[in-house]
Amino acid sequence: MQQRPPQNAQSALGEDQEANYDLFIARIQETGKVWGLQAKDGWAVCPSLEFENTDVFPFWSEEADARVHCNEDWAIYTPAVITLEDFVENWLSGMHEDEVMAGPNWDAEMSGLEVEPADIAERLGAE
Repeated sequence: MQQRPPQNAQSALGEDQEANYDLFIARIQETGKVWGLQAKDGWAVCPSLEFENTDVFPFWSEEADARVHCNEDWAIYTPAVITLEDFVENWLSGMHEDEVMAGPNWDAEMSGLEVEPADIAERLGAE
């Protein structure tokens, strides 16, 4: 049985991709949580629309915004929490080494910015 977000859960994400990115930074600093999509065989990743031969890991600042994507082709995924400490210390540096991008707070249409992991680290004050 697939869980649905509570009826009163309303996404704060809008059409302004920069604002969604700003919200991502503010909320993960506030909650200490980053949300990704995980399946038995790994984390959700998709090809970049901006950079050839580059992958993007989408992340969200709210579980409900991540859960929106757990259907159709991505029905195998469920939202999984990453602590902010783990995200900064392991994920961002590993992504930088692997030359992949982050997709912070993509909207329901999977539209959003593709950001260098080092830029997120800088915004979080963890250069």
